[in-house]
Amino acid sequence: MENIDLINSFSEFKDDKSIDRVTLMSILEEVFRAALKRKFGSDENFDIIINPDKGDLEIWRNRVVVADGMSEDDNEEIEISEARKIEPDFEIGEDVSEEVKLFQLGRRAILALRQNLISKIYEHDSTNIFKQFKELEGDLYAAEVHHIKHNAIILLDDEGNELVLPKSEQIRSDFFRKGESVRGVIKSVELRGNKPVIILSRTAPGFLTKLFEQEIPEVFDGLITIEKVARIPGEKAKVAVDSYDDRIDPVGACVGMKGSRIHGIVRELGNENIDVINYTKNTQLFIARALSPAKIVSMTILEEPTEEKKGRVDVFLKPEEVSRAIGRGGVNIRLASELTGFEIDVQREGVEDEDVELAEFSDEIEEWVIVEFQKIGLDTARSVLETSVEELIKRTDLEEETILDVQRVLKEEFEA
Repeated sequence: MENIDLINSFSEFKDDKSIDRVTLMSILEEVFRAALKRKFGSDENFDIIINPDKGDLEIWRNRVVVADGMSEDDNEEIEISEARKIEPDFEIGEDVSEEVKLFQLGRRAILALRQNLISKIYEHDSTNIFKQFKELEGDLYAAEVHHIKHNAIILLDDEGNELVLPKSEQIRSDFFRKGESVRGVIKSVELRGNKPVIILSRTAPGFLTKLFEQEIPEVFDGLITIEKVARIPGEKAKVAVDSYDDRIDPVGACVGMKGSRIHGIVRELGNENIDVINYTKNTQLFIARALSPAKIVSMTILEEPTEEKKGRVDVFLKPEEVSRAIGRGGVNIRLASELTGFEIDVQREGVEDEDVELAEFSDEIEEWVIVEFQKIGLDTARSVLETSVEELIKRTDLEEETILDVQRVLKEEFEA
């Protein structure tokens, strides 16, 4: 194989990877110098001349002429009789440059050289992709569905780069077809072997933040800031917003007239219910806003949050407000806790002290039944007893016989 043939065979990789000329020359020289070092023991006395545009490559070995029988290193020195076969007028002490043809390296070395060249090109390309996407971590990104697996969706962007959307990073209601465009945030980028693995996420709080930036001009321009976000992907989210301009209503600007501005975000997130509230540094006021739509009577902060753990607060509400504060399946109070950094303990205002948590009856009442009561904000014995059977049938999935049996057990506790 001639030198030019090897360069020509390289073009198929060069064209695909769009390597710039300087980088290409550097890779080629690195690969050839490694081959020369293996063959001759050193590459320091070799000149490599590359013209990748034309496919030209020349290798020249430089040696010093010495007297016959005086050569100590055949790679760096050439005896005068050998030198004069190249040019008859060479003298001792002069420098001789001799072109090295590729076949002189040997067939095995040529095959290894070509494989090394391919490997270096792919390695360079992978490193560039890794650096490019590492800088995009946390940014909004779109790509098309290329392949659907049971545990992930494989996406390709316009440049042919592969991204992975794992099942764990998909919203529960997500359903995509091949060729469909998908948006998310770049969650992480890492090298596995020499291959960059780019993870896209639609469940990260940052995805909601970036959608706000894209859909709401005031957020994009920095007039409104998103201070905190708490999400249960595909179900509900709470977003605390603020503005340094008193003339701007941050909540109104984000929601828009009749929800017009936030509608596109809700649709993108699979109809995720989004509560937008005003952020404040007043802790008690912020907790009260986070628990909306429930109305708080009062609260007592028991412990301030630290970096290691959440704070603790007792929140007092009227009995009819408890279910609103807790929310269906405890979603509202869970998000409020995440948003504020406090473990929130809901207390009923005006209820006697002699009460017992429903959870304490787990030996006598099945857990799923207790959960049904807790879903509607009834988590103590008195709260269940003070609610009529008819009301409980309407608000839970429990049968009358089960409700009556539970109330009997609770009454026996208080009678005892």
